[in-house]
Amino acid sequence: MSSFKNLLPVTLITFISWSTLACAEGEKLVEIRIQGNRRIESAAILNTIKMRAGDSLTGDKTDADIRAIYKLGHFVDVQALQEESDKGVVLVYLVQEKAIVREIIFEGNKEISTDKLKEALEFRLNAVFSPKDLAKSVLKIKKLYGDDGYYLADIQTEAKKSASSDMKVIFKIVEGEKILIKEIRLDGNKAFSNSKVKGLMETKEKWFMSWLTGAGTYKEEVLKNDALLITDHYLNNGFINVKVGEPVVTLNEAKTALDVSIGITEGEQYRIGAIGFKGELLDPEAYLRTKLKSEPGTVFNRSTLRTDIGVLTDVYGDKGYAFATINPQTRLDNEKKTVDMTFDVDKGELVTIERINISGNPKTRDKVIRREVRVTEGGLYNSSGLKRSKQNLMNLGFFEEANVATAKGSAGNKLNVNVEVKEKPTGTFSIGGGYSSLDGFIAQGSVQQANFLGLGLKANLSASLGGKSQTYALGLTDPHFMDTKWTLGGDIYRSERQYTDYSRRLTGADIKGGYPISDSIGTFVMYKYELKDILKPSAAYQALNDADINGTYPLGETTTSAVFSSITHNNTDYRMDPSIGFINSLSAEYAGLGGDNKFARFTTDHTYFHPIYKKLIASTKLTLGYIAEIGQPIPIDEKFYLGGIGSLRGYQSRTVSPTSTMLAKDINGNHTNERIYLGGEKEFFGNIELTFPLIAEAGLKGVLFYDYGNSFTDTSAAFNPLLTSYGFGIRWASPMGPLRLEYGIPLNPRLGIDSKSGRLEFSIGSMF
Repeated sequence: MSSFKNLLPVTLITFISWSTLACAEGEKLVEIRIQGNRRIESAAILNTIKMRAGDSLTGDKTDADIRAIYKLGHFVDVQALQEESDKGVVLVYLVQEKAIVREIIFEGNKEISTDKLKEALEFRLNAVFSPKDLAKSVLKIKKLYGDDGYYLADIQTEAKKSASSDMKVIFKIVEGEKILIKEIRLDGNKAFSNSKVKGLMETKEKWFMSWLTGAGTYKEEVLKNDALLITDHYLNNGFINVKVGEPVVTLNEAKTALDVSIGITEGEQYRIGAIGFKGELLDPEAYLRTKLKSEPGTVFNRSTLRTDIGVLTDVYGDKGYAFATINPQTRLDNEKKTVDMTFDVDKGELVTIERINISGNPKTRDKVIRREVRVTEGGLYNSSGLKRSKQNLMNLGFFEEANVATAKGSAGNKLNVNVEVKEKPTGTFSIGGGYSSLDGFIAQGSVQQANFLGLGLKANLSASLGGKSQTYALGLTDPHFMDTKWTLGGDIYRSERQYTDYSRRLTGADIKGGYPISDSIGTFVMYKYELKDILKPSAAYQALNDADINGTYPLGETTTSAVFSSITHNNTDYRMDPSIGFINSLSAEYAGLGGDNKFARFTTDHTYFHPIYKKLIASTKLTLGYIAEIGQPIPIDEKFYLGGIGSLRGYQSRTVSPTSTMLAKDINGNHTNERIYLGGEKEFFGNIELTFPLIAEAGLKGVLFYDYGNSFTDTSAAFNPLLTSYGFGIRWASPMGPLRLEYGIPLNPRLGIDSKSGRLEFSIGSMF
């Protein structure tokens, strides 16, 4: 029918042109003119027709030209007219242009903004008016209102000509009342309760907080997807013959609410029977079975089956068979209610990597990217290597995105690897100030470059001046020294920090190196030499120093010459912001290669991340430490102190340790008992955290935490007392560096030290 309507104007025009020009048939044309056009240039129209001055006038040619003009899409009417002149016959094409939308007006819309309604239109200002586009626009606007719960919204339109070819389009909207889903009725579910099935659905019933959560809003696409989610749940629990009917939505008699009905035919639950393999097997069946999550006797799970197919595909992909196909063949035993599964393997051809193409890196050198790619040109295809390549590139921290994909090579058994990255700024320059719960007010400046010269070098130059601390540092590290796997770097630094009982000034330098054993295991070694000065003692610490005959509580300058080494295992998914995996480290430090200070320190640290639900990430951490004497007392500042944002939040920084009380004179000359924090020779602390996004686009997260730990010398005092705290906070990946603002509340506050109401902890950026 629509095609007939489209042909109707041309048919009428053809009839008009034929009857008008019949008397001039065969005469020579001296001129062809266009009339009636306002916006469309005459030259543009003349370029579309074939008739020219000097041609003989015929009805067929005229009709063809009329059709050509009409197809331009700018005209509602085209006529051919004959005029006589002194020189001969003139052919005139009289056109009537389509109306142009010059104004769009919305009336009555309150719940949806005018800008959003305009986005739904099938036409725009200054576009050709089309009744079809207007009708489509009405339907899209009604859907917008329906998605917000206004199913009875009425949209009327009025199109007015404001000039000969200008159109004003008015949308008159009566929004009506919001109508939500009052009840979701389930029929036929026996294995799972109504609450369980409804919990699978994104569509929810209305409740008193619907105005905030949006629960109860009906969206057709979402409800259809809910039926698929229910089906998936049944299939993942052994109900292989489940049927979930299409949801039926009805408006109640009062037209105030919607009811949704979903019919379910569950069928019987099936378990896994025998599991076998056939086809081109490269490994023993016993080995392949160890790779599967599906096991005989367990409930059949379609999702697990898909996972098993992927795992087996990777087993073959890691051997170079990029096009291996795993076809699961199932056989039902309806009496035993079991599913026998046979994995039929077609390994295909061995595939080699022909070329590795890199793009999107105007700054970063190709070699920096290539050394993170775990396949090589001319080598066999490796599916795990490709996945690891993407992870390695993202862990560099140089890129917003890193995509690793394969493409056809020059032959069927060759593939190219296309590495496409999107660089992000890796250098920062900052001058600013702030407040730290440990150091008071801080003025700081820093220049950092994580990808110096595009070679992956890490460089930093920084300074911070605080009420209780001053720090200056300069460092450079090459993670791939001379294009090897070795890391080599060095730093020089100077710092002064005021603690509760004394101040410590450090001037030092270090040289450091490392070597990765694998993608997840790395080693690190560092030698450092420091000139240390313990100064500005409190009255109590001075008294302790005066009474000390063993040199345990020194004042003045000493030197430390120490070597530090560690081994770290990190298999997290993204090291900048982990969501799953472990970080385990073991370190040892020995001071005594010359210098005045001698000690041996050992620490081990373990952190585990696991997603609980979507972006809700749980993590738990445990740190253990021990420091031992080597022929002389351990320097007091090298011992273990806990408290503050880095260990036990809610407890004052560096106050969780063994203490002593000394009789000392105050500033007025009066004798008072003052507490001194002696530091512990052993420590343990840990936490449990839940992090969740607040504003994901801005990198803003929320955190809930529980901390525990203690620092002690006598092992019998390890849990006497065990200090614990809980709290909440926010974390932000700010332009100045990682920001943490956290409030910790001690569960067993110490008398005279801790506040029962808790402490606000704050830190920003990296301190050098």
